[in-house]
Amino acid sequence: MTLHPNLTTQILAALGDIFARNQHAEQVVDGRLKANRKWGARDRRLFAESVYENVRWWRLNWQLAGLPDAECLQAEAITEERLQALWEAYWTRRELKAADQPATLVVDLPPAIQASVPDWLFELGSREFGAEWPGLLAALNQPADVFLRANSLHTTAAALKADLALQGIEAAEVPGLPDALRLKERRKLGNSTAFCNGLFEIQDAASQHVAPLLHVAPGQVVIDACCGAGGKTLHLAALMRNKGRLLALDVRDKPLHTLVERAKRASLSIIEPGVLDKELVHTDLFASADRVLLDVPCSGLGTLRRNADVKWKLTAKEVARLTRVQARILADYSQFVKPGGKLVYATCSFLPEENERQIQAFLAERGADWTLEEELHLRPDREGFDGFYAARLGRSV
Repeated sequence: MTLHPNLTTQILAALGDIFARNQHAEQVVDGRLKANRKWGARDRRLFAESVYENVRWWRLNWQLAGLPDAECLQAEAITEERLQALWEAYWTRRELKAADQPATLVVDLPPAIQASVPDWLFELGSREFGAEWPGLLAALNQPADVFLRANSLHTTAAALKADLALQGIEAAEVPGLPDALRLKERRKLGNSTAFCNGLFEIQDAASQHVAPLLHVAPGQVVIDACCGAGGKTLHLAALMRNKGRLLALDVRDKPLHTLVERAKRASLSIIEPGVLDKELVHTDLFASADRVLLDVPCSGLGTLRRNADVKWKLTAKEVARLTRVQARILADYSQFVKPGGKLVYATCSFLPEENERQIQAFLAERGADWTLEEELHLRPDREGFDGFYAARLGRSV
């Protein structure tokens, strides 16, 4: 396979944006695709695939290019000449893999470089997961499937599957998730009739497990206190049959604007967006909700299959900071739950310190008032979904 020189130039420029100029991979890819609208489907696919694969295997390709490992994340060390050398190493490894030839040079490298992860993450995973870590890492280094969630107010997974088939988009239903579809191959969906009519959202299957865990019902008062752009908020509203009151809160204003547009497209009217002040304890919301969802800020390591640049931007120090934030949010926002109500704490991480240990610490301090009812651990090496954790707690008083 050969690539047009302009396409290669754009790929290398995108990698420079991501690693030398610290931009987010998804935003870089989307921006350059929009700037090159005349590209055909093949070139668009090759561009995105090549950028994401180089991000995923950045450290390994850097090593195979003969470049100093210690400099692989130093912005000033990422020159055009080195990007070209890295590209040649990536292309050689790709051709060897396509020809089913063993990459003997890789076998002799340290395991963290073979897996293309930072040393701190490899060591942490080895301590936490032991013999399971290599399999989990291998799964995290595979591209993610695309999952859809049918808007159950307007359609079913089976009906959506048939609707998409008429547009030449093949999908399969997902056992255990009544509203989910898995696409057979990655497709552009933003302009599809079904999407524009609010019949589905793009949402990983692991994420689709979280809203049902909260056991919401029509007519309840529900708070999604870390809603972001609202993927789980929309799911909760559908499960509530668009009846009741759903407060969608976040400390950031910008994602809430996105949520408003998504809710409008999905014909959901019960969602009330609002901005929380992260410096205040919002006592006005204490004991006000039947159900509370805390999808807390986290490392995002469970989403490495779709957000591979997370592992290069994250540090052990940042994970420690996030765990402190999570503990504070759990302590403060759990007070939004009425006596007799329920709370779900969730992360898109597989790290125990962000997950079950947070719940254990919370219950050790407040166990007289709360009961752990159910826990959910999802991993790409087991279920084939993103890495996710969720726990449902019941409040007695």
